[in-house]
Amino acid sequence: MRHLPCLLVLFCLFVMATSAHATTKIQGSEVDALLKWKASLENNSKTLLSSWNIGNNLCGWEGITCDDESKFISKINLTNIGLKGMLQNLNFSSLPKIRTLILRNNLFYGVVPQNIGVMFNLNTLDLSTNKLSGPIPTTIGNLTKLKTLSLFSNDLSGNIPTEMNKLTNLETLQLAYNNFIGPLPHNICFGGKLVKLSASNNQFTGPIPESLKNCSSLVRVRLQQNNITDNLADSFGVYPNLDYMELSDNNFYGHLSPNWGKCRNLTSLKISNNNLTGSIPPELAKATKLHILDLSSNQITGKIPMELGKLSSLIQLSISGNNLSGEIPIQISSLQELVTLELSTNNLSGSIPKQLGRLPMLLDLNLSQNKFEGSIPNEIGQLNVIQNLDLSMNFFYGTIPSMLAQLKYLETLNLSHNNLSGTIPVSYNEMLSLTTVDISYNQLEGPIPNIPAFKNAPIEALKNNKGLCGNVSGLELCSTLGSNFQSHKTNKILVLVLPLTLGTLLLALFVYGLSYILFQTLRTKEYKHAEEIQTENLFAIWSFDGQMVYENIIEATEQFDKKHLIGVGGQGSVYKAELSTGQVIAVKKLHLLHNGELSNIKAFASEIQTLTEIRHRNIVKLYGYCSHPLHSFLVYEFLEKGSVDKILKDDELATAFDWNMRVNAIKDVANALCYMHHDCSPPIVHRDISSKNVVLDSEYVAHVSDFGTAKFLNPESSNWTSFVGTFGYAAPELAYTMKVNEKCDVYSFGVLILEILFGKHPGDIVSTLLQSSGIYLTIDTMSLIDKLDQRLPHPTNDIGKEVVSIIRIATHCLSESSHSRPTMKQVCKEMTMSK
Repeated sequence: MRHLPCLLVLFCLFVMATSAHATTKIQGSEVDALLKWKASLENNSKTLLSSWNIGNNLCGWEGITCDDESKFISKINLTNIGLKGMLQNLNFSSLPKIRTLILRNNLFYGVVPQNIGVMFNLNTLDLSTNKLSGPIPTTIGNLTKLKTLSLFSNDLSGNIPTEMNKLTNLETLQLAYNNFIGPLPHNICFGGKLVKLSASNNQFTGPIPESLKNCSSLVRVRLQQNNITDNLADSFGVYPNLDYMELSDNNFYGHLSPNWGKCRNLTSLKISNNNLTGSIPPELAKATKLHILDLSSNQITGKIPMELGKLSSLIQLSISGNNLSGEIPIQISSLQELVTLELSTNNLSGSIPKQLGRLPMLLDLNLSQNKFEGSIPNEIGQLNVIQNLDLSMNFFYGTIPSMLAQLKYLETLNLSHNNLSGTIPVSYNEMLSLTTVDISYNQLEGPIPNIPAFKNAPIEALKNNKGLCGNVSGLELCSTLGSNFQSHKTNKILVLVLPLTLGTLLLALFVYGLSYILFQTLRTKEYKHAEEIQTENLFAIWSFDGQMVYENIIEATEQFDKKHLIGVGGQGSVYKAELSTGQVIAVKKLHLLHNGELSNIKAFASEIQTLTEIRHRNIVKLYGYCSHPLHSFLVYEFLEKGSVDKILKDDELATAFDWNMRVNAIKDVANALCYMHHDCSPPIVHRDISSKNVVLDSEYVAHVSDFGTAKFLNPESSNWTSFVGTFGYAAPELAYTMKVNEKCDVYSFGVLILEILFGKHPGDIVSTLLQSSGIYLTIDTMSLIDKLDQRLPHPTNDIGKEVVSIIRIATHCLSESSHSRPTMKQVCKEMTMSK
C-alpha cells in the first residue's frame, strides 16, 4: 500500500505525457495543413503571410486565433489580405476545432471544395467578395452549427443544394451577386432564427419558401433583381422585427397586403417594377417608422390614401408609373421629412395642393404625365431647397409664377407640354443655379431669361411656343410667330475693388452685361506709379491699369496659342505665360460658348470668391481675374512641377517623385483642407479634391487648386447642393443625398492618398460594395502594401512605417458612413504622430 501514491503519480504523468503528445500531434497537422496551403498561394501571398512559419507560435500567426484551453485553432480571419489561390489546396480535415472561417475580400478562385463539410464545429463561414465559381457543395449540409453563411459577390452558380435545408441555425444568409438559379431553399427559416437574408442580383425563380412567410425573426431581406414569381398578397406574413424589405425587379403579382402595416419597425419597403394590382392599403400608415416607400412601376389603381400623411418619418414616396387616379391628398403636406415625392405617369387629376409648398426638405418633386390642371400655385416657390421640379405633360394653364424665381437651388425645371401662356417673368434672370430647362409645347412669348440654362438650352426645349425670342445656343431665334426682338450689350468698362462678394460679381456679369471687366485682388496693398511697371510685380499694380495687364497677358500667350498650353480641364484651359517683367504666371482661360458667354459663370464666380478670401501656403494663389468678350480668365502663381495627375502618368516624373516627396505632398493637402474646414469662417468645402487639382511647385510642395466647385458652408442651413466633383473621388453618399459637408472632402482625400502611393487611381479597391449592409468594405492595410507604386523601390525604415500609417489613415477616410470618417484636424494630428 505504501507504493500506491507513487504509482498514482506515475500514472498521472503517463496520462499527461500521452495527452500532450496527442495535442502536439494534432497541432502539428494544423501547422502542416496551413503551411502547405500557404505554399500553394500566388501573388505575393507568401510575403503577406510571413508570420506563418514553424519558428513562430501557431497561435501568433497572422489571422489565427486559438482556443485558450485546448490551444487548437478556433478562428481563421484573413479578411482583405489580398491572398490569391484555391481553397482546394487547404486540408480542412486538419482543422477539427475551428469555429470561424473568414476569407472575405481576397482573390480566391476555383470551386468551393467538398471537404469543407468536415468542419462540423463551424458557426461562421464567410467567403464573400472573391472569384469563386461553380455550385455550392452538397456537403454544406453537414455544417449544422452554422449561424452565418456569407457567399455574396462571387461567380457561384447552379441550384442551391437541398442539403442546405439542414442549416436550421442560420441567422445570416448572404447569397447576393452570384449566378444562382432555381428556388430558394424551402427550409430557409425552418429554425426560426434567420435575421438577415440577402439573395439579390441572381436568377432565383419560383415562389417564396413557406418557412420564410412566417419567419418572425427577420430584420433585413434583400431579394431584388431576380425572377421570383409569387402572389404578394400571400407571400409574406407579419414580421415584428423587420427593418428593411427590398423586392424590386421581380415578377410579384396580386394586391399589396395590409399586413405590411403591422410591421411596426419597418423603415424601408421597396417593391418597384413588379406586377402589383389593386390599391394601396390605408393600413400601411400604421408602419409609422417608414422612411422609404417605393411602389413605382406596377399596375396599382385607386387613390392615394390620405392616411399616408401619418407617416411622419417618410423621406421618399415613390409611386410613379402606376394607374392611380384622383387628387393628391392634402395630408401629404404633413410629411415634413419628405425629400423625394414622385407621382409621375399616373392618372392623377385636379389641381396641385398649395400646401405642398410647406415641405421644407423636398429636393425632388415629379408630377409629370398626369392630368393635373389649373394654374401652378405660387406656394411652390416656397420649396426652399428643391433642386428638381417636373410638372410636364399635364393641363396647367395661366402664367408661370414669378415666385419660382425664389428657388435659388433649383437646377432642373420642366414645364413642357402644358398650356402655359404669357411671358417668362423677368425675375427668372436671377435663377443662376438652373442648369436644365424645358418649356416647350406651351403658349409662351417674349424674351427668354438671360441666363445659361436658357441660353444654352437646345432648340427642342423651347420650341412650339407662341413667340419666344432670344439668343439660344449661339443663334438669335424667335419661335413660331417670330419677333424683332434683339439683345444689345452695353459697352462699358468697370473696375471693382475688393473685398468682392459673389453677389457683386454676378451683378456685374448679369445685370450690367459688361463687355470688359477687370478686377483687382486682395494682394494689392498700395498703388504704384506706372513707370515702375518694368521692375515690379505686375500684379501689385493690377488696379492701376487693368487694360495694360490684359494686353500683356494676351501678348505673352500669343493670343492663347496652343504651344503655351499646359493643361485642359472641364472649366478652362491653363496656359503658361512669361510677362514682359520676367514674371511667370499660370492663366486659366475659361471656356466660352459660341455666343461669347462663359460656359460656367457660377464656377467662375465661386473660384474668385473663395481664393480672394483665403490664404495658405498649400493653396494656390490667385493674382487677378478678368471678364472680356473675347477672353475671360483667372491668373495664378505658376507652379513648376504641374499637377500630381500629370506626374503620376509619366514614368520619369513619377520616379523622381520619391516616397518622402509623396508623403509630404499628402501632408500638404491635409494641411490645406484642415485650414479650409476648421480655420475659415464659414468653413469651405472644396468638393473636387483629385490628382488633377493638386499642383506641385519646384520643391514638390503641394498646392490645392481649382476652386470652381468650392462651397461656403452655412451653419444655419442644410447645405443641400447638386452633384459636382470628379467621379472616382466623390463620396458615396452623394449618390443618394445632395447634402454636402466637410466629410465629402475627407473621402476624396482618402482616394487621393492611395492614388499618390499607388501611382494610379485605386478604383478597384474603393468600389467593392458590401451587399449585406450596403457599406463599403473596410480596407485592411496589409492588403495594400504590395500595391505601392512599383516604379519606386519599396519604402523601408522610418519612411516605410510612415507610408503604412498613412495608408491606415486613408482607409479611415474611405469609410462609407460619413460619420465614421475622421475630420481633417484629426487626420493632421494622426499624421504628425506617425513621424
